[in-house]
Amino acid sequence: MATEVSVSILSADFGKIAEALQLCERSGVDRIHVDVMDGHFVPNITIGPVVAAAACRHTRLPVVAHLMIEHPWDYLDAFMEAGVSAIAVHAECYGARRSSCRAYGQYPKEVDTLDAGQLTADLRRIRAQGRQACVAINPGTPVACLKDILGEMDAVLVMSVQPGFSGQKFIPEALPKIEWLRGAGFKGDIGVDGGVNAETAPGVVRAGANVLITASYFFTNNDPTAVVAGLKRLF
Repeated sequence: MATEVSVSILSADFGKIAEALQLCERSGVDRIHVDVMDGHFVPNITIGPVVAAAACRHTRLPVVAHLMIEHPWDYLDAFMEAGVSAIAVHAECYGARRSSCRAYGQYPKEVDTLDAGQLTADLRRIRAQGRQACVAINPGTPVACLKDILGEMDAVLVMSVQPGFSGQKFIPEALPKIEWLRGAGFKGDIGVDGGVNAETAPGVVRAGANVLITASYFFTNNDPTAVVAGLKRLF
């Protein structure tokens, strides 16, 4: 499976989004990643459907909306109407949270089990509109909780940092999660989000991931085309 590169605009200059998207296209990027944060699920606030729609208008690349928000089911239609090609919802929105992260302001959000019925219903809503349905999973949530919905997902997004901010250090515990998914027979896309760079990406690909999501590594590099080419050689 060939390696694809997805760039998050979280590290772009928000005053020059169109130019940032053009840079992604020129550099050989495969997908655009839009990090949506609400200040409740994660301790940061970013953007919503309006900016996602603007991104879709200014690029030919597929746009993925990564919903790091509470009650994602209330916003699925808005993001699909914005024109995104895929939506990632968090597993941690579909189960009873651990006691350490149930209250407002307690992060990161983690669960041990899922309400598979509710999550499946939302994934089917996304797929019914011709979009890719993805489940994102935080570092502290066991990947085995996805075992009953493997056939409902087009993709899994393995978080390799605690969600909320770009520029964090890669958490190596993401690697056995990728291996578990491939070992369990999951054949869809596996993306890895957080701390992906020249040092961490080889291990990620060896573990079985095929979509590398990068933000600061791309936008702070003097030669983003070389960054993308280097990551794509890892397969």
